[in-house]
Amino acid sequence: MAYGEHKYKVSVRWTGNRGSGTSGYRDYGRDHVIAAGNKPDIAGSSDAAFLGDAGRWNPEDLLVASASACHKLWYLHLCADAGIVVLEYRDEAEGTMLDSPEQGRFSEIVLRPRVVIRAGGDAELAKRLHHVAHEKCYIANSVNFPIACEPVIETRAG
Repeated sequence: MAYGEHKYKVSVRWTGNRGSGTSGYRDYGRDHVIAAGNKPDIAGSSDAAFLGDAGRWNPEDLLVASASACHKLWYLHLCADAGIVVLEYRDEAEGTMLDSPEQGRFSEIVLRPRVVIRAGGDAELAKRLHHVAHEKCYIANSVNFPIACEPVIETRAG
C-alpha cells in the first residue's frame, strides 16, 4: 500500500443551459457531466426534489455510494488477509439528508451489507471485520455525520 498524499482530479461540466443561462431559478437545467481521466463519464444532475433529472446520478447518491464502496473495499481486503473467502457482497446503503432553508446536511448513512462467505469460514470474525473496515474507511473518516453498519453474514459451500 502506498502511504502519503493522494490527489483526485475530476471535471464537472454543467450541461443545463437551456438558452438563457441562469436567468431564473426554473429556467436552467441541473444536468452536468462528471469526468476523470479516461474513465467513463457520469451523467449527473440534482435530486428531482431540487428540479433535477431523476434518471441521473446526484451528489447525494454519489456520497452514499462512495461510503458504501470504500467500506466494501476495506472489508474485502481485511477478509482476504484473515483467510475469510467472500463469495458475494451486496450493500443496500441508505443516506438521510436533512434539508432546511438555512442549511442542508446529511444526518447519517446506514450500510446494510449482505455478505456470503465460504462454508467453514469464521462468521463471527467476518462480522467483526466490518467494524475494522469502518475504522479504516477513508470516506467514513472524512465526514461529519455517523455511518452505521448493519451487516448480515451467510455461509455457503463454494
